[in-house]
Amino acid sequence: MRLNGRRESSNVEDRRGMSGATKAGFGGIGAIIIAALFAWMSGGDPLQAVMNSAAEQMQGQTETVGEQNFTEEEQELAKFSRQILAGTEDVWTEIFQSIGRTYTPPTLVLFTNSVNSACGSASASVGPFYCSGDQKLYIDLSFFTQMKSQLGADGDFAYAYVIAHEVGHHVEYLLGTLDKAHQAMSQTDKVSANKLSVRLELLADFYAGVWAHHDNKMFRSIEPGDLEEAIDCAQKIGDNYLQEKARGYSQPESFTHGTSAQRMKWLKLGFDTGDINQGTTFSKSDAEL
Repeated sequence: MRLNGRRESSNVEDRRGMSGATKAGFGGIGAIIIAALFAWMSGGDPLQAVMNSAAEQMQGQTETVGEQNFTEEEQELAKFSRQILAGTEDVWTEIFQSIGRTYTPPTLVLFTNSVNSACGSASASVGPFYCSGDQKLYIDLSFFTQMKSQLGADGDFAYAYVIAHEVGHHVEYLLGTLDKAHQAMSQTDKVSANKLSVRLELLADFYAGVWAHHDNKMFRSIEPGDLEEAIDCAQKIGDNYLQEKARGYSQPESFTHGTSAQRMKWLKLGFDTGDINQGTTFSKSDAEL
């Protein structure tokens, strides 16, 4: 991506070097990825790994601020994240103005190992996540290194896709979609709730594509190969891909984020059209997704 000279967002809380008692939660693009990585290393079930990560607790720790020297690579990733967040602010402010609404940007929280949020405390094992309770997205930057080493998903646009996806959940929140879906999920059975979760995640993928479309239009940020990086990432974080890689088969009824084909489809649709009105994941049949 072309980011030289681009501004950095000031809506950032840098909590790196802090640690605290943790209880993992669910959320965002990273929940299945990181949980599955733990499963791969132990030879276990990735779905069980997700459940185990949600129940983990690190006992006896209190939140402290420690001295830490960050590597040049991590500092570059922090700067990159602030620049991408700034790009989402510019794009979504303009889009919301076009539909007669006001965009309130989220805050990006950079953390190390564990973090406290309005949605509870979480360890880095859940990956990047968005919390509507405080309208913040949380990222441990080591996640990007794990994406590269464990999944082979690499490249600055792939990393930007991760951030833009979490911002996509914030857009869902501002438009009322997130709360409606969560309410419906709480009133139905697990399989049906999983299907609603898939639609939320695919919509966030779509919004990530919409952001990329307009960011490129504003700043000519997309370079040859960038879109392919994000598409490759979307393919490697599909529920079916992760489950099949971990144990040789998949269980569609357990999918919560969508298949590789679905994630690639909705990301690319957002990128190709740049039209938020095309984000129709909740009006499509299962077969049409």
